Amino acid sequence: MPLLARSVQAPLHIIVRRGAVADLGQILADGRISAGGDVAVVVGPGLGERIVELIRPSLRSADIFTTTGGTLDAALELADKLRSRPYDAVVGIGGGTTVDVAKYAASRWGLPMISVATSLANDGIASPVASLINDGLKGSYGVHIPFGVIIDLDFVETGPDRVNRGGIGDAISKISALADWELAREVRGEPVDGLAVSLARMGAEAVLTMPGDLSDDAFATVLAEALISSGLAMAVCGSSRPASGGDHEIMHAIDSLYPGTASHGELAGLGALFCTFLRGDERRFVQISECLSRHHLPRVPSDVGLTHEQFVEVVAFAPRTRPDRYTILEHLAMSPDEISRKLATYVEAVAAH
Repeated sequence: MPLLARSVQAPLHIIVRRGAVADLGQILADGRISAGGDVAVVVGPGLGERIVELIRPSLRSADIFTTTGGTLDAALELADKLRSRPYDAVVGIGGGTTVDVAKYAASRWGLPMISVATSLANDGIASPVASLINDGLKGSYGVHIPFGVIIDLDFVETGPDRVNRGGIGDAISKISALADWELAREVRGEPVDGLAVSLARMGAEAVLTMPGDLSDDAFATVLAEALISSGLAMAVCGSSRPASGGDHEIMHAIDSLYPGTASHGELAGLGALFCTFLRGDERRFVQISECLSRHHLPRVPSDVGLTHEQFVEVVAFAPRTRPDRYTILEHLAMSPDEISRKLATYVEAVAAH
């Protein structure tokens, strides 16, 4: 993955609450974002279009663009359309794929971008990364961090429960990613950014120990803030290191070998639990396992429809998805037979908790 633009500039506006989309007009009136109200609004199917109707009176001279598919081609096509007239800003409204397309297109022309997320699926809400499909494979592209982030819990509540629960898996996977970063420091002398670590860790720890579930506004708010903190952590250090380790290598490997298996967050949580087991960290393993179980997220390969043999193939392939990254998977450098034995023991350990 290319290096991200290193920046300590946080979003100018972060709003997480019910009815938050009503503040979009006020945010756009901020002279640092839009001087004249000429904005491009990017929506996906469904909730994005519904939100546009609610905020249309405050958009003044906005143009509406619809995008689908979450592909690099779609993002490049949108970027071309943004040249039709001089926009002050881009507003991306919808799920992760819509927001990522808007982030990439806005970054092509250096335009400030406002993220209006309708789900809590992953940390793309506020990250300097756009995950886009190119030639059938999902890749990660460095972009500017959003200038504003709005998460309206009214719309999150009406979204697919499974999509939002996936965000829990992505949030707590940072615990595993940070352990991998520390391992790389110990073994290879890789520098670690303390502020990025703190931002990523505090959100992950909050979700890991927070009581309640997504039906509770307090829990949903903590999850939203954790995902935003993860995005800020990446912006601070200029890479996805604080948010992506062996857990995401496993996720990307599943996406490559068995696309459509499960969501980003579901696979990240599963990968984090497996990598934590490989590290022999019993306390963390129990914590993460109990959290995934409490929120009905997958913990073993069969939970996402993968066989023992398929998951062995995934783990063996995983390091190739991030050849520049050192994680517990690279550290152990297991053969397929060793992976198979570890996996069998891992499934037994999960069953015991």
